[in-house]
Amino acid sequence: MQNQSFVTEFVLLGISQNPDVQKIVFIIVLLVYIATICGNLLIVAAIISNAALLGSPMYFFLVFLSLLDACLTSVIAPKMIIDCLYEKKTISYGGCMMQVFTGHLFSGAEVIVLTAMAYDRYVAICKPLHYSSIMNSRLCGILMGVAWTGGFLHSIIQILFTSQLPFCGPNIIDHFMCDLYPLLKLACTDTYVFSLLVVANSGLICILIFSMLLVSYAVILFSLRNHSTEGQRKALSTCGSHVAVVVLFFIPCIFEYARPPVSFSFDKIVEIFCTILTPLLNPLIYAFRNKEVKNAISKLCSRLMIVSVEK
Repeated sequence: MQNQSFVTEFVLLGISQNPDVQKIVFIIVLLVYIATICGNLLIVAAIISNAALLGSPMYFFLVFLSLLDACLTSVIAPKMIIDCLYEKKTISYGGCMMQVFTGHLFSGAEVIVLTAMAYDRYVAICKPLHYSSIMNSRLCGILMGVAWTGGFLHSIIQILFTSQLPFCGPNIIDHFMCDLYPLLKLACTDTYVFSLLVVANSGLICILIFSMLLVSYAVILFSLRNHSTEGQRKALSTCGSHVAVVVLFFIPCIFEYARPPVSFSFDKIVEIFCTILTPLLNPLIYAFRNKEVKNAISKLCSRLMIVSVEK
């Protein structure tokens, strides 16, 4: 099917068309975005500056998770912040396709990184004697390559069929961003097959991986019965952070894509949670629940203060 699109730009309705609400959204999203970028980059800098942590697979993956969170929120938040200053919010056709592509690229890669982190915890707790030989630097590098490749393949599949949709009528998107289901509603063709592709390429994958992760953590919990009380406490603390992040990421993803393309009044709230709040909560969860990360951040801040005083 060739693209018969006559639409060169889309109009976004945003969170609300009420000017007072838009001012509140502008302030909140701006503050959250700044906090998200600062929080995630602080974790990245703290781990990279600490050779002992960077050499650990768990923190190696955490660096990539933080970078992906910073990138994911940067796909949506800046445009959303700027749009709050204008009465008419528009995005070009090319900009819309780019937003779909990059959003699914980073979220697709994050799915695989979270899976790699769960596997790392499984090996560390269930096969501690073989941990260093299994989770070596080569495997960690391969897993990161798989994450980026998987994210790219997932995203390119989405954009290939989305760019083939003809848009020849209404161009108003009742959302603050471009995404698959809002675009399907505007297409001048039967989108049933495309809807099935979205469910298969996003929804079912989310359900499958989420189920696998839950099973892996169940196996980890079952194996903890053979550990000491101190070992159980430390393992539960670490796994608790991972489980919290996994739930925050996958539940909204499943709700968004593992269903028919119907609109709900709270879709925008779910999307805000996915793209704005979750990237902020991830560094908070890891920073406050992880002693090593807190110590690394404290050391980094101390060094930065010393450098600034010397200058």
